[in-house]
Order: sequence, then C-alpha cells, then structure tokens
Amino acid sequence: MKFCGIDLHSNNSVVVVTDETDRVLVSRRCPNDLPIIIGLLEPYRAELLGVVVESTYNWYWLVDGLKAAGFDVRLANTVAMKRYDGLKHSDDKDDAAFLAHLLRLGILPTGYIHPPQERALRDLARKRIQLVRSRTQHILAVENIMARQFGHRLSCNEVKGLPATSVDRQGLSTDVALAMKANVAIIQAVQAQIDFLEDRLLHEASLRPEFSLLKTMPGIGEVLATVIMLETGDIERFADVGNFASYARCVKSAHYSNGSLYRSR
Repeated sequence: MKFCGIDLHSNNSVVVVTDETDRVLVSRRCPNDLPIIIGLLEPYRAELLGVVVESTYNWYWLVDGLKAAGFDVRLANTVAMKRYDGLKHSDDKDDAAFLAHLLRLGILPTGYIHPPQERALRDLARKRIQLVRSRTQHILAVENIMARQFGHRLSCNEVKGLPATSVDRQGLSTDVALAMKANVAIIQAVQAQIDFLEDRLLHEASLRPEFSLLKTMPGIGEVLATVIMLETGDIERFADVGNFASYARCVKSAHYSNGSLYRSR
C-alpha cells in the first residue's frame, strides 16, 4: 500500500509518496500543472490508498482535477493538525511526508469537499459577506468624520441613504467633504453589488426545501438561511446533531488540568 501527501503552494506543489514503513519513494517539487502531477502519481495509482492535499486557499483545481482523474483525494484540515514544536528541521518535503504519514496511521483530520456546483454558490455567499464588511468600514468612516467635525454621528441607515449632494450641505471644508464623498461613493457602489448578489442567491436558495425549513426558525431570515444552508452543504455528512452543533460553534469548549479550568471558549 502506498500513501501520498501534497504540500500545495501558490505556484508549485511538493509531492511525496511513501510506503507502509514511511519510506519515501517519491519526493519532487512540481509546478502547479495538473498533468505533471497526475503523471508523477500514475505509476502508483493501483496501490495508492489516497492522496492528501492541504486545505489552502487555492486547492480547488488540484482536488477537483485529481478526483476527476480517479484518485481518492482527502482534504487535510490544517487547523486540526499539530506537529511537535521541538522539531529542529522542517521543510515542504517533510510537510508532505507528514500528510502521508497521518493517512497511513488513519488519524488524518480531514475537511469536507463541497461538490463544485455547490461550492460556487457558497463562494458567492462568502463574496457577499466580504462586500458587506467593506461597506461597514466605509459607513463607520462617514460616522467618524461626522463625530470629529460636529460631535454627533449619523445612524447606519442615514449613511446608507446619504447622497453625495447632501455632503455639500454639511458645511464641511473642501478636503473633509471630498473624503466623505469618497466613502459615500464606495458605499453606493458596494451596495449595488450586494443587492445584485442577494438577488442571485435568493433565487437559487428558494428552490431548495432546506431554505424553507431554516426560515421557520425564529430570527432566521432569507439571507441568514441562505448562508447557513450553503455553508452546511449535505447535512448527511454529520453523524448526529451534536456533530453539527459543534461545527456551528454552538458547543461550549472547556479544557481542564488537575481539576482546574485553564482554557475555555
């Protein structure tokens, strides 16, 4: 039996193949070129128990490509993996070999691989969240300008509805007015994109039975129901309700040592 670990980077990947004794059979740094990586693994295909890929920001192309080529791919949960802090030496080849080692021992913490068609809509919801955060930054900037200049703030809704022409009537100096107008222009542009994305998300989400079920819960509206549904994915991936509650960060975390609580959240 053979085991493969891939340490993925922005422009290259380190591929390591090991055997049942952790002996390294292949260790090579490859460009991020799918045919090259598949060609490297092809001689071991029949014996490969699996291929482990780090859950980095750019794993889609590699995981999807290897799965399409017929390999059993696991996505390593890097947050849950802890290596010995006292190691004197560690590099990309060691990291890839460590992934293969965990796979061999059967203790590899893995992440869920959303199907590509589901992943695209989920990422669209995440893009909406990114835009909302950006809008909030500029709303706060306008509120802060008003507080510095006049000693009071506009409300969030007042800032959202503030046209650029209203800035000129505030009695601000030229430079301060220009700064506020810049924020107002960005708020309006970002809001237009948020509205566009929400229309698309709600159109797709409303076609699913999970969406209607989530909306029956108090405090969950259309947007939150969409986000929960898309981030959850296939609910069957959770063994029971406790696993899902833990995934949703709704379970208290506490760590004790010698009868004393030393860490909780």
